[in-house]
Amino acid sequence: MPSRREFHAQLLGSVITFSLIEWLWTRDLFAADAPASIGKWFAELVAMTQDLRGQKLTDVQFQAQMENLYKRVDLKELCALIRLDEIEKKTKLPDTGAANIGFDLSKVEGLPAQLGFGKQIFGCRKGRSIVPHGHVNMCTGFIVLKGQWHGRHYDRVETHNDHYIIRPTIDRTFGPGDLSTISDHKDNVHWFEATSDVGFIFNVHVIGYDKTIQETSGRLYLDPQGEKLANGLIKAPKMTSADCHKKYG
Repeated sequence: MPSRREFHAQLLGSVITFSLIEWLWTRDLFAADAPASIGKWFAELVAMTQDLRGQKLTDVQFQAQMENLYKRVDLKELCALIRLDEIEKKTKLPDTGAANIGFDLSKVEGLPAQLGFGKQIFGCRKGRSIVPHGHVNMCTGFIVLKGQWHGRHYDRVETHNDHYIIRPTIDRTFGPGDLSTISDHKDNVHWFEATSDVGFIFNVHVIGYDKTIQETSGRLYLDPQGEKLANGLIKAPKMTSADCHKKYG
């Protein structure tokens, strides 16, 4: 039997431990560790991004590797890591366009503080879109987490003062686990419309990977339902963000 002094010391230690656990829990710091497999998956993504930025990979090669990596992800683990259930409960999906939601990877063991890529979740209600747009000096990859989407991609063939010439490359239904990628040289323009009640898409993007590209990075809004030209090409007028969201959001 412990002495009275030992008993009180043990009791005090238990109270302190319980209080610490309660403090951590209320601050969302007592999260379960990420599974080793999803940590390894993100570590591969970090290494690929470093190779792209170090010009050991071209952007099209990076796309191919990203697609292979996305095909190997455990979607259930990914959704658990980013807490998709909580995101869905807490996020009010907008009447126009997509919600843009951040998530934290700092608890994933082994990842550097500087990942080298940006990340977010897009969420839409039925009939709303990640509106049609292109990019400059950006590689990005999407994977559907939840819901059904109508996904379209185009190659940006030419750039003019008031329009782009684009060529359709992908036009199909996307469901959970389906993926697509873009770079400056392949499938550069994309447009995703939610066809289920709600939909969520995971996105990773690498901006400024090519120092030889002088154009400013950012979204290039356009109207893919422009004038149809020969050989399947489309003359797509340039749009403002507001006009594009008004028509397609």
